[in-house]
Amino acid sequence: MLKEPLGPVAAFTPWNFPINQIVRKLGAALATGCSFLVKAPEETPASPAALLQAFVDAGIPPGTVGLVFGNPAEISNYLIAHPIIRKVTFTGSTPVGKQLAALAGSHMKRVTMELGGHAPVIVAEDADVALAVKAAGAAKFRNAGQVCISPTRFLVHNSLREEFARTLVKYTEGLKLGDGLAEGTTIGPLANARRLTAMAYVLEDARKKGATVAAGGERVGDSGNFFAPTVLTDVPLDADVFNNEPFGPIAAIRGFDTLEEAIAEANRLPFGLAGYAFTKSIKSAHLLSQKLELGMLWINQPATPSPEMPFGGVKDSGYGSEGGPEALEAYLNTKAVSIMGV
Repeated sequence: MLKEPLGPVAAFTPWNFPINQIVRKLGAALATGCSFLVKAPEETPASPAALLQAFVDAGIPPGTVGLVFGNPAEISNYLIAHPIIRKVTFTGSTPVGKQLAALAGSHMKRVTMELGGHAPVIVAEDADVALAVKAAGAAKFRNAGQVCISPTRFLVHNSLREEFARTLVKYTEGLKLGDGLAEGTTIGPLANARRLTAMAYVLEDARKKGATVAAGGERVGDSGNFFAPTVLTDVPLDADVFNNEPFGPIAAIRGFDTLEEAIAEANRLPFGLAGYAFTKSIKSAHLLSQKLELGMLWINQPATPSPEMPFGGVKDSGYGSEGGPEALEAYLNTKAVSIMGV
């Protein structure tokens, strides 16, 4: 059996982690002998350019790595259909991912898709509330919630719901919103004005449907794209925030009575990228790990993605993994060879 490089790779990466998202794909491609061309985000052009320049300055052979900016639709339609490209890898929204996967499928190109999520956080009856708030709160408000694995649906056992909400509100009140380059800042702005509009819609929809704004819930200042870290309580299931990824600094809390009920709610949506759970019970941890329909689950800890572990989702959150040996396999063809002696 031989493992051979797939061939030239076309990668498409988002703005929220402009270096990390490229490196995840680039590392696996180069390690398996594939050349690499990335369509990087126009919102954050400088860091991808500096990254690729570092490879050139280090002496990588000409043509091994490349970088392109421009109209996303034009570039993807050209690259994915081009006969030279043999592998497509994309990180971004589910709707765009489905379009690119369909295009790649029509040309029989191998694909890795790391798409959107709507990560549940299950806080069981026996959970350590302080730990849950510290870990999930840090994960929730990292990068102002603009993270594909950001906790979004906080499902808290009813016996702990009020305590958890109070503690999370206190946590958000301790965050310092401001310039990311300023000393002491712990949460920065949203990426653009469109995100402010999206947050305002999510909040208005939640209010109309009966949710309570326990903290935040408004834009901060007249300049910049700052939105206060927000906690919503008593959120109904039909609220937009419980059905569509907010991709912003909004934590939505809802109670449950049984762990099976929480698991059913976590699995209700078509997304399955990441999830979090807090429990002191090995039995509950085992049940959660077996029943939750997710690509990644962190129990009693914040997200800890590492190069050694696979990173990817299931259902509408994509397929294939980045990280670990699974990432290398996605860039390799397996050739079976049988030789009979003469």
